[in-house]
Amino acid sequence: MTVNRTPAPGPDVSVVVIVHNDAERLPRAVRSVLAQSLRNLEVIIVDDCSTDGTFAAAERLTTADPRVRLIRLPVNSGGCGAPRNAGIDAARAPHLMFLDSDDELPYHACKSLLLTAEETGADLVTGEVTRLFEESGTTGLWYPELFEDVRVVHGIRSAPEFFLDHLSTNKLYRADFLARHALRFPEDMHYEDQLFTARALTLARTFAVVPWPVYTWRLAADPATLSISSSRHKLRNAVDRIKAARLIDAFLEESGNAALRPAKDEKFLRHDFRLYLGDLPFRDPEWIAGFAAAVNPYLAEVAPEALAAMPREQQICQFLLSAGRYEEAAECARTLDRPRLAPRHVVREAGRMYWGPALPRDAEEATGLDITSWRLDDQPFAAGPLRHEVADIAADGPLLRIRLRTYDPALLLTAPGPVTAELRIATTGDPLAVPFAYEPAAPGENEGLACRTAEAVLDPRRVPLGPKGFRGRRHPVVVLERLGLTRSDPLLAPAALTPLRARIPQRGPLTAHTVRVACERHGAGRLELSWERAGALGRAEAAAGRAEPVRRGLQRLTRRVTGPRLKALTYHELQKLPVDDGLVVFEALEGRGYADSPRAIHEELQRRGLPLRAVWSYAGNRSSYPEGLPLVRRGSWEYVHALARARYWVDSHGFPTLYGKRPATRYLQTWHGQAFKHMGFDVPELRLANAERQQRHRETIARWDALIAPSEEFERTFVRANAYEGELLRTGLPRNDDLVRWDDPARRERAAATRERLQIPEGRGVLLYAPTFRDGARGSGESVRADLAELVRSLGEDWTIVVRPHYYERYTVPRELGHAVRDGREFPDLNDLLLASDALLTDYSSLMFDYANLGRPILFFTDDYEHYRATARGTYYDLPDIAPGPMLTTTGELIAALRDLKAVQEEWAGAYARFRERFNPYETGRSSEAVVDLFFGAAAVGRAGAGGGAR
Repeated sequence: MTVNRTPAPGPDVSVVVIVHNDAERLPRAVRSVLAQSLRNLEVIIVDDCSTDGTFAAAERLTTADPRVRLIRLPVNSGGCGAPRNAGIDAARAPHLMFLDSDDELPYHACKSLLLTAEETGADLVTGEVTRLFEESGTTGLWYPELFEDVRVVHGIRSAPEFFLDHLSTNKLYRADFLARHALRFPEDMHYEDQLFTARALTLARTFAVVPWPVYTWRLAADPATLSISSSRHKLRNAVDRIKAARLIDAFLEESGNAALRPAKDEKFLRHDFRLYLGDLPFRDPEWIAGFAAAVNPYLAEVAPEALAAMPREQQICQFLLSAGRYEEAAECARTLDRPRLAPRHVVREAGRMYWGPALPRDAEEATGLDITSWRLDDQPFAAGPLRHEVADIAADGPLLRIRLRTYDPALLLTAPGPVTAELRIATTGDPLAVPFAYEPAAPGENEGLACRTAEAVLDPRRVPLGPKGFRGRRHPVVVLERLGLTRSDPLLAPAALTPLRARIPQRGPLTAHTVRVACERHGAGRLELSWERAGALGRAEAAAGRAEPVRRGLQRLTRRVTGPRLKALTYHELQKLPVDDGLVVFEALEGRGYADSPRAIHEELQRRGLPLRAVWSYAGNRSSYPEGLPLVRRGSWEYVHALARARYWVDSHGFPTLYGKRPATRYLQTWHGQAFKHMGFDVPELRLANAERQQRHRETIARWDALIAPSEEFERTFVRANAYEGELLRTGLPRNDDLVRWDDPARRERAAATRERLQIPEGRGVLLYAPTFRDGARGSGESVRADLAELVRSLGEDWTIVVRPHYYERYTVPRELGHAVRDGREFPDLNDLLLASDALLTDYSSLMFDYANLGRPILFFTDDYEHYRATARGTYYDLPDIAPGPMLTTTGELIAALRDLKAVQEEWAGAYARFRERFNPYETGRSSEAVVDLFFGAAAVGRAGAGGGAR
C-alpha cells in the first residue's frame, strides 16, 4: 500500500504514547509505532513522572530514532487524561492516535487509518481491537459486530450502537476536529476516555469504520501489572465508571442530544455494569454492599427501554442487587451468559414461575423475579438448565472426596429412565472418568427432587498427564446420560473454598507434580485443578520463571523437542521405511468427527470386508467415532507415523501441508461440497497474494491423486479455480448416498434416532437453520440473522428449529427459546440433521446442493444478499437465478412460508427440479461403491459380496 502525495513538511500522524513506571514494556510499544508501514510519523512519549527507569528508557528511544520526542510531566497525575492532553498539545501532525505503553499497534494500523481518513474525509476513523490475553496467548476481538466492513457513519444518531466503542486508542482523529471542539480528556478521574470518546462520536459529522485490527490490547497475566480497566476489585474503579457515565449524560443533555440517552444507558448496562456483575461471586459481602451503594442510585435513573434490552438473568441480578439481596445476586451472577446454568431454586404459582426459594412478597418483586418466559418445564434433557455445585471437598490421604449438589429446577432428572453420572477430567490424554450415583432425597426434604446430592472420589494420581508431565489448569465436568442422551456441564466451586494441595509421585525420571484444588476466580467459578511440575523439570521451570532469558530458552528447547519442525524431520525419515499396503488414514473436517464422505467410504470398505486397516484422525472430541475404531490425535507423533507409512490418504479438507506425500501413497480428496462462493485462485486474497503463497497452494493441490466431482459445475468452478489437473472421479459425493436413499429403513432409523437425541416433541416439524459464515466476521454470531424469538412466538408449537451454524461461527441458544430451539453443533456428521429435518433454512451455504438430494423444501433467508455479494469473496452464481426455493428477507415472510410449505413446494417445483439436474447429476445413491471401485483399484476386487461398480 502506497500513499501518493507531495512530501509534507511534518509528520502525517502523531502517536501519543503515555507511560508511568513501565520501563520494561515501553520499548515494545514504541517499536510497534516506529516499525509501521507508514514511515512519516512521530512518536510523542509522555512520561507521567515515573519513579523507576522509564524516563531513561524513553531517552534511549529518542536517541535511537529522531522521530521520537519525549515529554516528562513534573508531577504524577494519577490517570491517563493529563498525559494524553500534553500529547495533544505537543502534536505536530494533522492526525493523532493514542497508545498505552503496555499495548501495541499492528503493522499497517497508521497507514490504513490515514488512507481511510483521506478517502472519506471523516472527522475520525475507528477500527477493530485485538485483545491479547498474555497468560494463555489467546486472542479475541472487541465487539466484532461493530466492525464488519468499511463504512461511513453520518453521525452517531444513525448508529447509536457505537457507544460501545468507547476506547480512545483504536481511533485516528483529525487534529483540527479536536481543536475545533476543544476536545480534551478529563484529568481528575479514571475512564476519562469514555467521556472523551462519547463526545467525539457525538460531535463528529461523520466517522469511518474499518473492519481490520488497528490496536493490540494486551491483558497482563501478572496481577501486579493490571491496567486500570482490569482493576475492578477496587471500589474506586466502579465509582469512576459511574462518574464517567453521569458526565456523558450531562454532555448529551447540554449538547441537545438527550435522545441518545437510552442507547448510552444500554451501553452502560451491557458493558460497564455487566463487568462488575460477573465479578460478584468472587467479592466479599462488604465489597458488594459498597458497590450496590455506588451503583443503585444510577441504575434507578437508566431508561426503561435500556433495561428491557438486557438478558432476563441480568435484569434479575440487578433487581436482587437493588433489593439488598446480595448473596442471591452473586448466585444469579454465575448464570450470566450461561443459559444452561440453572438457578438454585424456582417457585411455581398459578401458571407463573419465579426465581428464588420463596414466592414474591409483592407485585414489584413478582415483576422483578418472573422467569415464566424461560419455560423451564419444557426444556430437553440434553440442553436444559442444571447447576452442579461443590458442597464440600476434603482431602482423604491422596484422594479428594467431593460432595456435590445438583440443582434441577426444570426437573430434567426426574423424567422416566435411569440416569448415570460421572465426573470427568482430562489434561493431555484420555479423560479420567469417576462414576458416582445420586442419593435419594431425604423424606420431607423441602428441596425434594429438585436438588440431588452425591459424593465423587477423585484420585489426582490417576489423571493422565502424558510422558512429559503437565503444567496448567483443568476443570472437572459432570457428565450425565439417560436413555442414550448425554450432556456435560461444569462443576461450580464455592468462592470461599480453601485451596487444597497435594503432591503426585514421580511418573518418570523427570516428572513429579504438585496439584492445587481451588475455585476458578472468574467466569462461573468452576472447580479448578492446577498442576505444577516438581522434580528436575519443576526446578528448571522455576529457574526459568526467575530469569526471562532462561524461560525463553526453555520454551525454544521444548518446541524443538516436541514441535512441528522435529515432527517434519521425523516424518521424512519414516518415509524411508516400506509403505504399509494395508493402511488407510482417514480424516474428515480436519479431525472434527466421524463424518462426511470419508465416513461413507470407510463404511463401504468395511461392508466389503477388504484387507485394509483404517486409522482415523481426531482433533478434540472423540465421541462421534465408533467404539473400537483406531484413532490418532491430529498432529501427534502417532499421526505423523500413520501418515508416513500409509498406502492411502482419504480426507475432506486437507492434510497438513507440513507432511509431503510420498509417491507410493495415493491421496483421495473428497472435498466437502459444491462451490457457491469463490474458491482457490478466484478468491482475491489468494489471487493477489505473493508468489510464495500461491506456490504453496499449488503444491497443496498437487498432492491430490484423485478428486471426487459431483457435477460438471464443480469442474467449471472448484476444479478450474484450484488449477487441479489430476484424476477426477465423476461419481457424486459418497456422503450424499444417505440423502438419495433417505427412505430405506437404516436411514429412517438414523433420522428417528437423531430426533430422539434432539428431543423433538411428537408431531412437530424440524426446521434445520444452517447459515454460512461471513468473511471478516467469523465468530461474531452475525450469520444467525433470522429473528428466532419471533419465529418461536409464531410457530414454536408446530416447529422445532435446529440451529447449525458454520464451525467458524458461534451461537448459544437463549434461555427463553430452549423449548423450541436446539443447538445442532454436537452432531459432527451433518447428515444426521439433514435426514431428521423436514425443511432447510439457509442463506449462501453450499449445503443447499446436498439438501436437494432429499427433495425437501429449501428456504433462503437473504436479508443481506446485496451486501454479501458486494463485500464477500464473490460468488459463482446469482442466487435468484438458481435458487430452488424462495429468497426471504424478513422473519414475517419466513413464518408465512412455513405456515403453507406445501404451496411453496408446488410453486418452486420447476426451479427445484432444474437445480437438482444441474448440480446433482451424478448422485445415484451408490457413489461410495463407485469411489471404492475406482480409487482402491485391485484391493476393491476382493470385496465380499459388493454390488455396483465404477460409474
